[in-house]
Amino acid sequence: MSNITAVLARVVVSDLDAAIPLYQALSGAPEVQRFAFAGVELASVGPFLLLSGPHAARYNNRVATLLVNDLGPVIRAITEAGGDILDGPDPAPNGARLIARNPDGAVFEYIETGPPT
Repeated sequence: MSNITAVLARVVVSDLDAAIPLYQALSGAPEVQRFAFAGVELASVGPFLLLSGPHAARYNNRVATLLVNDLGPVIRAITEAGGDILDGPDPAPNGARLIARNPDGAVFEYIETGPPT
């Protein structure tokens, strides 16, 4: 069983309210989870994570957000492969998170959601 439970495409948008209907239509997801983190307004819409606000551009370097059961195996795999943990793990609105750079230079955000219930 994979430790990764979902992959969220990260999209920086200029107007969160205007963008949400399109991403709902694309994903077929009627529910939207909105929250704020570090000066950025976010909305989770199906497989999309929308980011908006004056500080959103600083997160453009991240390829995707990966939801995982446990951050431990992520940390081990990345460090054993020669990658770097850039930030965290730290608490966040949706679970503990960390930012990591793979040896190939790709930067991902990982959020620990815990095992399925």
